[in-house]
Amino acid sequence: MTLGGIALATDFAIVVVAATLLGVLARKTRQPAIVAYLLTGIVVGPVLLGIVTEDELIEIMAELGLGFLLFVLGIEMRFERIKHILRSIVNIAVGQTVLQTALALAVAYALGFREMDVIVIALATVFGATPVIVKLLDEQGQIKTLPGRIDVGVLIVQDIYLVVVLALVGAGLTGPPAELAVDAAVILGLLVGLGVAAYLAYRYLLPRVMRVAAEDHHVLFIVCIAWAFVFIYVAESLDVTVEVGGFLAGLSLAQLPYSTEIKERMRPVTDFFLVVFFASIGLQLTADNLLAYWQEALVASAVMMVGNFLIMFYLIDREQFTPKTSFIGSVNMVQVSEFSLVVGALAVTQELIDEDVLGYLGLMALVTMSLSTYVIVYNERLYERAKPYLERFESEEKSDTDLEVHEDHAVVVGYDDLTREALSVLCEHFEDVVVVDRSPRNVEALSTADVEYAYGDFKHGDVRTEADLANAAFVLSASRNPEVGRRIVEETPAEATVLVSATTATDAEVLLEEGATYVIVENALAGEALADLVTEFLTDREAFSETVRELAKRIEGGESGGD
Repeated sequence: MTLGGIALATDFAIVVVAATLLGVLARKTRQPAIVAYLLTGIVVGPVLLGIVTEDELIEIMAELGLGFLLFVLGIEMRFERIKHILRSIVNIAVGQTVLQTALALAVAYALGFREMDVIVIALATVFGATPVIVKLLDEQGQIKTLPGRIDVGVLIVQDIYLVVVLALVGAGLTGPPAELAVDAAVILGLLVGLGVAAYLAYRYLLPRVMRVAAEDHHVLFIVCIAWAFVFIYVAESLDVTVEVGGFLAGLSLAQLPYSTEIKERMRPVTDFFLVVFFASIGLQLTADNLLAYWQEALVASAVMMVGNFLIMFYLIDREQFTPKTSFIGSVNMVQVSEFSLVVGALAVTQELIDEDVLGYLGLMALVTMSLSTYVIVYNERLYERAKPYLERFESEEKSDTDLEVHEDHAVVVGYDDLTREALSVLCEHFEDVVVVDRSPRNVEALSTADVEYAYGDFKHGDVRTEADLANAAFVLSASRNPEVGRRIVEETPAEATVLVSATTATDAEVLLEEGATYVIVENALAGEALADLVTEFLTDREAFSETVRELAKRIEGGESGGD
């Protein structure tokens, strides 16, 4: 290995170790991991220790990290989750984009920034912190509440707008107005073309490819990585930024039934690239950059947090939602997001702004994301404090939309002979039945059945969340994995009926002690069935023959696809 290669590997090792240590510290202090990753670059870079300065590393980090960051963002965007309140979300998101851009423009202008700086700052600070908001709401069980759905919907619209902004900034924002208009039209045309290609792939190509790839989870992972690189390559070939290609690649995968499992499989890679990208931004800053506008950054942080709250509250309230929904949906969205750094870093590359302005954006992101973490965690308490002051916004015309959420429903884990027979009975007694299965052979059958279906490994948290395990009244699991059984018992309500499977009497005993209602030990059940069959043979040959014929028919018509 050359000296340059050794230096590069050493720098990578230093960044990863530092990010790990700061990530643990951030976890203990309930700070966003992204803040820890940004601080990683600041600590090991020129601002503090100065031990990582490799230019090649910075370039590789920024390019790959940004593309995969947007790829993962695209995978998160399932439109079916917000379809019931789509009109309100679009109204809120468009109004928020216009008003917060105007606010950011006014604040930056009042603080004395030059014209191009003001434009970039205004474009950069309009976005919410998608990874931070989604993660915290999910941890608190609020992601499927009405305020949570509104916030996620607004973030989706914002992220689509982000792709347009990145494309425009990537093309440069300089030149005569007519030339800029032509550039914008060309970029939008290319975006539409790539979007159409992504849609056609989602409709006609990806379902077949993913059905085959999903047979082996390692192949599924590789196919997803390859799909991201295909779109990134096409975007680069069309002179569109890599993040646009990455986003559209993820968006096309998000609408497939495999998306939750894909997201889980991609999580280690995406976590790595999050470290890579945000550390690379910190590495680009010096102490002078970060502190060049520190007073302005603190003033702007305070004004933007208050202003963002007021703008969001006004827009949600205007859609006739209740004051509680308006308040909680607003306090969750007060921060200046990490995407301000994405736009800022790209603007530095295009020489539209200098690194002092990037330092200003970085300091704002650090301050507002850190503070907003506590705001989101304690949003319910803040509402109780503010409730007396919100009574003036009460009105008989205001009400919250009824969301399609699972409650007191049945969850079936694995689709095989054991659970297939029970499904029809469960559908008669429960209004909602959710089946979770990880066999691609069952996708088509379950997608057309009178049940809700989630593809994925039940060991993954996102899959259990999608099935609303925490609100289930009845759970039947064919999975013989002890970990799955324990997760089910731990996460279901105490009053729920829980039937899980085990392979040994020891595992069954443990699950019963932990709270399972009944444990299915297939060997024991098979032994009892065999004993009954032998008894029938000895006592009633005609009934025995009929039973054997019936069993043969069921075996011929069945298809195993359990978890």
